[in-house]
Amino acid sequence: MSFAAGRPVLAIPGPSPVPDRVLRAMHRPSPDIYGGELVELNLRVMADLKRLAGTTQHVAAYIGNGHAAWEAANINLFAPGDRALVLVSGHFGSAWANTAEAMGVQVERIESAPFTAVDPQRLRDRLAADTAGEIRAVLVCQVDTASSVRSDIPALREAMGDHPAALAVDAIASLGCEPMQMDDWGVDVLVSASQKGLMVPPGLGFVWYSEKVAAGRGAATPYWDWRPRSGPEELWRYWGGTPPVQHIYGLAEALAMLLDEEGLEAAWARHEGLAAATWAALDAWGAGGQGPRALVADPAARARSVTAVHLPGAERLRAWTENAAGLTLGIGLGAPEPSDALRIAHMGHIAAPMHLGTLATVEAGMAALDLPHAPGGTGAAAAEIARRAAR
Repeated sequence: MSFAAGRPVLAIPGPSPVPDRVLRAMHRPSPDIYGGELVELNLRVMADLKRLAGTTQHVAAYIGNGHAAWEAANINLFAPGDRALVLVSGHFGSAWANTAEAMGVQVERIESAPFTAVDPQRLRDRLAADTAGEIRAVLVCQVDTASSVRSDIPALREAMGDHPAALAVDAIASLGCEPMQMDDWGVDVLVSASQKGLMVPPGLGFVWYSEKVAAGRGAATPYWDWRPRSGPEELWRYWGGTPPVQHIYGLAEALAMLLDEEGLEAAWARHEGLAAATWAALDAWGAGGQGPRALVADPAARARSVTAVHLPGAERLRAWTENAAGLTLGIGLGAPEPSDALRIAHMGHIAAPMHLGTLATVEAGMAALDLPHAPGGTGAAAAEIARRAAR
């Protein structure tokens, strides 16, 4: 029999669950786009996006997804022939490098060992060797959505020393889920999108940039140029044309929830706790070395928004949880054995009962399919939630 009737649960690392109130905010006809409440709402959203990223500098918004934000960053940062150093800790770091390369950028990669973060010392050594200052920018994912590796951005910035390269960070899978202080950390370019920690349907990409790189490199086309989008006098110029009206209303609601109601530090702590509960479950299920385990061994290098898991029989488990229980888990993107890997998302609009239900369903699926695991994972996760809630 099936237990999938009812509201389906999406535990993939984006798009993440959208709050009902965000959906309600979006469910409206379009108002006048040349004046009135939408203009004021858009100004508030832009100010809140800066608060979210921890910056007082510039933000440019685009109608698009994270790949659009990559392209916007690339085309403003680089002219063809410029050199970029990309720190690769998984599939999406490599993909960002590939998009830059396809645009004529000379890309050099420093790749970490599988499911580990790049050692800041390797960055320090490479930049020290660049005595001519040929490297225009260093690109890195704060969280690689595929591997679930988390990079230490302040440590990487410190390793750059006084090298003139800009630091560009992909925060698509981390913004709103764990700390980001763009100005304090010395980040020059930050990219993100609406569909993960920001709790809004896909469709918006964002690029924050510092005064250091504000002038760009002259390669940006009129649509992708970030300067006309950063503080213009007319609403349409923020979006390069007709604004995404319903998305603006939804984003305003989501940012109010995140920044003013829960508060960013509380949201970061919630994601930390949900991640720790996931790891506690995996440790219990994997006791004895036969069951699932987190693919990132070092907890300090694990994302707080998603956990990549090695689990023999993962493909069968994903089919069971979706068909028998209405739970969709993430595919093992970039894993060495994708059929034996999956990803459990804990990002955005996720509360304890939602996530404990996800973990309990995973445990039920492993039992139903007779997949190797030790008992007690759901209980261990609940105990971790209880311990943190008592603080």
